[in-house]
Amino acid sequence: MDEMAATFIGRIERREAVVAIIGLGYVGLPLLLAFHNSGFRTAGFDIDPDKIERLHAGRSYIHHIAGERIAALVGSGRCQLTTDYSRLSDVDAILICVPTPLTAYRDPDMSFVTATAESIAPHLRPGQLVTLESTTYPMTSEDLLAAILERGSGLKAGQDFAIAYSPEREDPGNPDFDTATIPKVVGADCVPAGDMAEALYATVSQQVVRVPSMRTAEAVKLTENVFRAVNIALVNELKVIFDRMGIDVFAVIDAAKTKPFGFMPFYPGPGIGGHCIPVDPFYLTWKAREFGIHTRFIELAGEINSGMPQWVVGRLVDALSDRLGKPIRGARILVVGLAYKKNVDDVRESPSLVLIEMLQERGAVVDYYDPFVPVMRRTRKHGELEGRVSIQWDEETLALYDAALIATDHDGIDLETLVRAVPLVVDSRGATRSLSPELQARVVRA
Repeated sequence: MDEMAATFIGRIERREAVVAIIGLGYVGLPLLLAFHNSGFRTAGFDIDPDKIERLHAGRSYIHHIAGERIAALVGSGRCQLTTDYSRLSDVDAILICVPTPLTAYRDPDMSFVTATAESIAPHLRPGQLVTLESTTYPMTSEDLLAAILERGSGLKAGQDFAIAYSPEREDPGNPDFDTATIPKVVGADCVPAGDMAEALYATVSQQVVRVPSMRTAEAVKLTENVFRAVNIALVNELKVIFDRMGIDVFAVIDAAKTKPFGFMPFYPGPGIGGHCIPVDPFYLTWKAREFGIHTRFIELAGEINSGMPQWVVGRLVDALSDRLGKPIRGARILVVGLAYKKNVDDVRESPSLVLIEMLQERGAVVDYYDPFVPVMRRTRKHGELEGRVSIQWDEETLALYDAALIATDHDGIDLETLVRAVPLVVDSRGATRSLSPELQARVVRA
């Protein structure tokens, strides 16, 4: 194993190694670009032929990744883009970046990881490094991934090939951090494998954080997102409490964060979305049951956060009645923002989708506006919304609606025009706080 590690690290240092990324989504595509820009020959794999076709044409399907970067990747001659997993035998490192969603019962759905491992195994050869980046429960890499690879290849992890875990930490749309500047956590099944993974990631990350084991690295990712989920639930609960007391929760948070120690600001909203916070904590909840532990904090946080769309819709229904004398049935409602957070085109687990369905179930006529999502793509849970089109943003169109619900606080949206044009605006993000007192008086916070 030591000799294998030395050979691998030498190829990394000389930029002779070929780095393969499996899963070219919001995590995998930036990682592929990072290794390509670091001078490696790369290979990108995805089961979706449409993605491969668009990349070959030099087009990006992720808003914050410019098409020029894709064109440079394709035009360099140093990157293969394919759906053919047999080409994995030609690479040195295989990085797995596939989805790990939840089932309908909030159990881990490991089907993508399992299918990927089974596709890799027949083409695995001695000397390769396999790294899982997908968020998962502790012991996945050793109990699931390694077992499938060994069974399908006839090789032995830690002897013939190396295996490691390095959780993705991408934050789409964040202008302050990218793949290079976000520290990379790495854990492996043995010291030589850890050395190999550390050498690999050090070429694209300014800081590699080595942890004692793969299960430690898996737990790091879950801990980060459990922390966020619990604290978001806390401020969502405070929002409801303070609303009853006539207190602006955003004013409270703004004042509290001036304390230079002991406080970290989190902000309430209409629910939580994205590929991490609504999902990852329940991977730990599921695994904890195997050890006879009930994760009360995590499950309570999930209950509070998943209940926020109901609370927001209730505020909208009440405001329609109190301010306009209108019932929700038949009302024309505009949901402003479809993405799960500001300035991205990612709608995975977005509370906006839940809000639209809840309003429609109550008889409202619902449209949406989102400059980042001109057409609604297919999602696993909300397929009936596929093909919906964002409205045109102008005063004449806005005036057609009885109410607007701000669900995502994208920068650049003309909120003043919105508040003047629509009789009722319900703001679930605190987005209108910068407007004049006159206009804020026309807004209902939710």
